[in-house]
Amino acid sequence: MDELRFQITEDMEGERLDKCMGMLLDSLSRSFLQKLIKDGQVLVNGETAKGSYRVNADDEVAFFLPAAVEPDILPENIPLDILYEDSDLIVVNKPKGMVVHPAAGHYSGTLVNALMYHCGKELSGINGVMRPGIVHRIDKNTTGSVIACKNDRAHASIAAQLKEHTVNRRYRAVCLGALPDDQGVIDAPIGRHPTDRKKMAVNVRNGKRAVTHFRVLERFVGYTYIECVLETGRTHQIRVHMASIGHPILGDDVYGPRKCPFSLQGQTLHAKTIGFQHPSTGQYLEIDAPLPEYFQRLLTLL
Repeated sequence: MDELRFQITEDMEGERLDKCMGMLLDSLSRSFLQKLIKDGQVLVNGETAKGSYRVNADDEVAFFLPAAVEPDILPENIPLDILYEDSDLIVVNKPKGMVVHPAAGHYSGTLVNALMYHCGKELSGINGVMRPGIVHRIDKNTTGSVIACKNDRAHASIAAQLKEHTVNRRYRAVCLGALPDDQGVIDAPIGRHPTDRKKMAVNVRNGKRAVTHFRVLERFVGYTYIECVLETGRTHQIRVHMASIGHPILGDDVYGPRKCPFSLQGQTLHAKTIGFQHPSTGQYLEIDAPLPEYFQRLLTLL
């Protein structure tokens, strides 16, 4: 059982303990944290506390995290659209509907299952047995290029480039409405939604800096075809940012209208181009993922 400790800052004073922990530990669900508090696994100043406890500045919270029990992840013979591959890494064109790595409810049919079959034991282990080779991800219903690493050295190199924002990531998307400008920059922090833990939101108080550049490629009646370039890589960044300016991504039933006139089964968002410095040669490598057939048909229809 691992123990984590943190101190309450002045800006959190007066918040409920469970809400405060949810803001600080956004990788864990509110219900999971509430159960740990109820089970007495969370101490405030050395004593158990209820989730409704209102925290004070300088309170010390000790958080006991049970050891995770990770299920066996098995290789699966799932076809991959390979865009590039060498002894260090592989870049695949992920289809719509495929989850990148296993998680609760998705232990099979993921990109990791497919990579384990294709690459065997040649996948980096930095992110553990649940995410072998995975250095970044895209959403289940986003298509396009994903890098997976075959050794820890390559993984460390690509991870460092992602952290330094030097990886060139260009997306194609169709958004609702007519954008007033042909290009622009959205610089707005993104964090967990204050009331819906499954969503992200522009969150000035608890978000991390997020920057998306966009430019118009083509205008249609009621829709705009755009290219988005990520300066940062927050969860759901493009989807949240475009929704925040009143132009959600077409087909996005989480941040946009629940009904889509084209029955797309997911947002029209495609990770088209990814460019990075190769971990072994040092040369700049740029990979392009062609638009999926459904996306091309939609553009023709529009």
